[in-house]
Amino acid sequence: MSQGEAAGRGTAKPQDRGWAWMVLLAAVLLQGLTLGFPSCIGVFFTDLQHEFQASKSQTSWFPSIMVAVLHGGGPLCSILVKRFGCRFVVMLGGLLSGLGMVSSSFCQSISQLYLTAGLITGLGSCFSFQAGVTVLGYYFVRWRTLANAVASTGVSLGFTLWPLLSQYLLDEMGWRNTFLIFGGILLNCCVCGAIMRPIQLASGSLPQSAKPEEEPGSRAEEAQLSNGASPHHPTLQQHTRRTKCFQVLQKYLAFDIFCQNKGYQIYTIGVTWMMMGFALPHVFLVPYAIHNRVEERKAALLISVIGFINIFIRPFTGLLSGHRVFTGRRIYLFSLAVLLCGLSNFICVISAEFSVLILYCVILSIAMSGVGALTFQVLMDVVEMDRFSSALGLFTILESITLLIGPPLTGLLVDITSDFHYVFYNSSFFLISAALFMGLSFCALEKKNKLREASKVHLDNPSRYQYSETSTEPKAENQSPPAAEYITSV
Repeated sequence: MSQGEAAGRGTAKPQDRGWAWMVLLAAVLLQGLTLGFPSCIGVFFTDLQHEFQASKSQTSWFPSIMVAVLHGGGPLCSILVKRFGCRFVVMLGGLLSGLGMVSSSFCQSISQLYLTAGLITGLGSCFSFQAGVTVLGYYFVRWRTLANAVASTGVSLGFTLWPLLSQYLLDEMGWRNTFLIFGGILLNCCVCGAIMRPIQLASGSLPQSAKPEEEPGSRAEEAQLSNGASPHHPTLQQHTRRTKCFQVLQKYLAFDIFCQNKGYQIYTIGVTWMMMGFALPHVFLVPYAIHNRVEERKAALLISVIGFINIFIRPFTGLLSGHRVFTGRRIYLFSLAVLLCGLSNFICVISAEFSVLILYCVILSIAMSGVGALTFQVLMDVVEMDRFSSALGLFTILESITLLIGPPLTGLLVDITSDFHYVFYNSSFFLISAALFMGLSFCALEKKNKLREASKVHLDNPSRYQYSETSTEPKAENQSPPAAEYITSV
């Protein structure tokens, strides 16, 4: 019996107390080890570029692949969690992450780094992070919002500590030995996974994931069998395979929601476009500072400043946005945070002095905390919770594509022009345009929905907009109200 099946049996209910808080502590550490880890890659950017004689565009593919796989491996992680349980997937992710970084220390070309540190470590981080977030939903019910807010501080801790540790180890023993040590550190994800023991819920039935999912295909097969078709007939087998494939896509990649739900459509397109510029400062800020003669230790400190401020601002932003005053308005807060991210990039264009870059990091960190705290909350606002997991699958796949291609394209532009300012011009363009697109589109959608609701009120309560007298003559049930009534609402 798999862990996923074990989670649906038994009567013990340790939610919100006891061991749940140990699981929360493990989740904080997990997010620091996984989501926080790519923040240190910029520290090695110049050394890797010189080591492999690679261009900025070629070097930036390495962190791009890592971050893209970290976000885009969600559907695969969901399948593994349903089959084997969260604990197994977190520990598998830890093994992959450690193996990827240990292998990276022996790489002889930048393309080998794409496979080891990019693909293997990125996929391992994805498994550990997403399974670790999923298990919080089982251990916390009453305090779930608080638990997620506290767990997100792990990302900020990672942003703070990884660059400082990276710069220290790089100065002391070089990038190869540093990657080897990183492999050992990432193996601690396995320890965190061991803490996340399967929870037994008070339910006498199998969980949803254990129920048969081939019913539509089975029904189609039965229908054809009743018409005399053989179960081994090639046409029937091909039809069954297509049906099962469609079911998997429907479950993990919600194309139907994307086509029917305008809010989800706008938000997904906006965030996907935003990600073209969102990751650029994290990849190029340290090389930009070093290029402008900022000391390497000080340059690494810039990313740590972003993470340190996030430790305090991100949980506060998450809890504040959960207040009922912001219900239905979180998308506008999110758009405002994205807009501030875009505008803050112009500070780097004005000057590359260390004090100015510190100011930039402070403002960027405040804006980033809003983006990080609201990304999934807004998605929950626009999608029904029973389809959230499948909507999240498509959402992460699309944003991972732009996360993958954004930094290399910008690196290519910098290689051609030899001007680092294009990093921040590009980032600002994508962030500001995405913020305006989402904010204005949701505003127009909200007005359209209000007009539609007002029209429904007219149809449901025509007496409010007509004379108070009622006719004694019976009306035909299929008679429509006068056309004028559709346009009298304000």
